[in-house]
Parts: sequence; structure tokens; C-alpha cells
Amino acid sequence: MANPSNLIRLVPLQLDDLPTHPALKLSLNQRRGRGMSRTSETQDQSMDPQKTSQTLDGPTPDALEANGRPHIQSFIKAVLDDAVVFIDDTLPTKFKPHSNKSSTSAETKIELLQRHVSAKQLSKVDWQGSKIPRHVPDHVASEAWFARRSRHVNEQAKGTANLDEFDFALRIDHCQHEAMYTPEVYDAHRVLDWRISEEMVRESDFADYQNITMSIFEMCHKLPFPLSTRVFSVLVITATTGREDFVVVQLPVEIGTLQEAFYSNGRNLTEGSTALKRKKPIMGFVSRPY
Repeated sequence: MANPSNLIRLVPLQLDDLPTHPALKLSLNQRRGRGMSRTSETQDQSMDPQKTSQTLDGPTPDALEANGRPHIQSFIKAVLDDAVVFIDDTLPTKFKPHSNKSSTSAETKIELLQRHVSAKQLSKVDWQGSKIPRHVPDHVASEAWFARRSRHVNEQAKGTANLDEFDFALRIDHCQHEAMYTPEVYDAHRVLDWRISEEMVRESDFADYQNITMSIFEMCHKLPFPLSTRVFSVLVITATTGREDFVVVQLPVEIGTLQEAFYSNGRNLTEGSTALKRKKPIMGFVSRPY
């Protein structure tokens, strides 16, 4: 049996685990021992995510660059491959039904599922020996996973939706659309974009993955009183996997004081456009020492 994925986890990725981007600066105290030296990278001071987008062309044969960061092609493919295994294999076989609920906008019932992953099971994760190595956390507690599953008639009609409508709402501009259809989400702040060129996709070993995007967002949620607002920083990778399939992956990422952030570094306290956006939030992921 294969070891559990080291990427599809609730332990936040660190910035040093991500592919090269002009805005990412490698801190000396974050360097990992991977059997190679790692070089510092320059940081773009622009706050505009489009100006800090990285365009990368052409295939690369190895998983890691000379600076120790993963090649973007290898990283994206590993995340998407692990996500597809999670959806196709792990969810149907490892998750247990919990309950059903109704939706005011859908005719079908929504099935709620859950899974508990123990610390013992997580001890089998090969954090650095997998296809894409990442920081080894000093402590990993158990994980609690929850899922929703529903089946809909492929039709553009009230109470259901066709594939194009699902694709538009869930894959295309995923985070912005999530803020539109989720009342609790009051902001989806784009932090960074990686520009994935058509040439890179065409020449890389992406198999059936097309229309690939990768970004970091801060997703802001307002909670009922007396709970404080909460912000989750996430790495979002989307792709189509055929004419009738697509995949959206959101992974927690610790972005700390990255200048392009807005909530994680406290810029929102003085620059927020509304009183809600100027509130000090609780960060959804707690930084761990490495």
C-alpha cells in the first residue's frame, strides 16, 4: 500500500515549499537540508499580483530546481495527481456517511461524510522522500476531514445545473465565485499568481490536465457573534481533466508577513476599504516552527 500523500494534508505548506516566484524570498532560517545548497531569491516589492506573476515556459526533467524549490511542472502534476487519487479512491473508500441535508437551491440531497486520520496513520507520511519534498513538521496531530457529495441532473434548469454552469461557478475564478455564493465569505484577496503558459502545458508531462491555474488567496469568513472573523490563506490549483471533468484543489499555506498579503501581515488594519475588512482577524492556520 502506498504511503499517504504528503501534499493533500491539513498541515499548511510553507512558502519555501512552493515553486519559484519573484515575490517569494527564501529566509535563511527556513532553509531545509535536501542535500544541496539553496540560494536566496529576489523579492518584487509590487503589491499587484499580476506584476508579481511568474511566467515559466518549457519542461524540466527533475522535481527540484538548483535553489531547492520544486519545479512548477513537477509540483502542479504531483498535487493534481494526488488530488485525483483522493477524489476517486480515498473519498469513496475511507470516508464514512454522517448525514444528509437539503439545499434551498438544489433539488437533490447533499450527503455529508467524514473521516478521522490518526497521528499513527500520519506517521507514515514521507514528507521529504515523496515526489515533491516539503518541510517536515515538528508535530502532526490527527486530522478531521469532512466532505459533501451530491449528484445533479446535467441540465440548465431550476434546482440543478449543467456541466458548463458547474465549471464556471466552481473552477473558473474559484475563489472569487466562492465569495459570491457563500454569504459568510466577505473577501477573497488574491495574493500571488503563477502564470502557466500554454507552451509549458503542451511540452510538459501533464497528461490530460489542461487550463491550469495556480494562485494564493486569503479567504475571509465572518462568523456569528461572539466569534471573530477568520482568514484562511490557501494555495489554489485548478485544471480540467477532460471534456467533462475538472478538479479544484485548495491547500493551506502559511504566508506569514509576505508583503503581497493583506490580512496575514496586518495591512488590512489601516488599508481595509470597509469596517469589516479593517477588523483584526484570527488566522485559520497557526505557524509551526521548523
